[in-house]
Amino acid sequence: MTVETIQITEEVAGERLDKALAMLQTEWSRTLVSSWIEDGRITINGNVPKAKYKVKLLDQIVVDVPAEEDFTILPQDLQLHIVYEDDDVAVVYKPKGMVVHPAPGHLSDTLVNGLLHQVSPLSDLNGELRPGIVHRIDKDTSGLLMIAKTNVAHENLVQQLVDKTVTRKYKALVHGRIAHDKGTIDAPIARDTRDRQKQAVVDNGKHAVTHFNVLERFEEYTLVECQLETGRTHQIRVHMNYIGFPLVGDPKYGPKKTMDVGGQVLHAGVIGFVHPITNQYIQFEAPLPKDFEEILQQLRNEG
Repeated sequence: MTVETIQITEEVAGERLDKALAMLQTEWSRTLVSSWIEDGRITINGNVPKAKYKVKLLDQIVVDVPAEEDFTILPQDLQLHIVYEDDDVAVVYKPKGMVVHPAPGHLSDTLVNGLLHQVSPLSDLNGELRPGIVHRIDKDTSGLLMIAKTNVAHENLVQQLVDKTVTRKYKALVHGRIAHDKGTIDAPIARDTRDRQKQAVVDNGKHAVTHFNVLERFEEYTLVECQLETGRTHQIRVHMNYIGFPLVGDPKYGPKKTMDVGGQVLHAGVIGFVHPITNQYIQFEAPLPKDFEEILQQLRNEG
């Protein structure tokens, strides 16, 4: 680990923090700087900034740069299910229980370890800990992820996420019977001020929109399909809890009395996007994992 102290100059004053640092330190990408902001590795004048902070002349920025050895990520044969692959992009299925990318103290058995063994090349815009990773899903959420093999493809896919043109549909089992057949949750999300390990709906949070449709009702539960318009951390889990229908098995946002099923019952079943090179829309679907189907079948039998 090294500590870099940077003073903001006139040429970058007024820019967003991530852009300013990438301009001053050309070996750092904006995406990499953003991950450091998210991990709390950057302070400004002694304070932890928000990602959208616009730097001011003479701001004193301290960056806790992870040590090179932290980035020694080895390929592993994890026999990932590669749903689609060409020269520019791939779509991969992440099983429940697998972490997407390594972090200090957890450098093996992640999706990235498997990708390094099975997919080549991978984009490097996200640094050595997150090669190819364009977006993430939680450890205990199963489903599909877009993977960028080139930097050009990576930038294009990120822009599609920003433009809200990527199709992302999830199936979730929630507590309670939802009376209406569909709905939209438009509520801003940010880090919970009372618990930094959680996200929450807060007035000054980031814009977040989730659309949902009821697929099946049980006596005490509802199966829903959620479509993301935005992609905030834990968005579906936070939003469904916010309207009073928390996810079954969710250890962080669900009720204390819930099914013990090893994490939230949530599956990222559909991903669709415009191919960065061919400009053709492509879409992929993954069936529910066995454990999810077994829970539903049990509820049907009880009903």
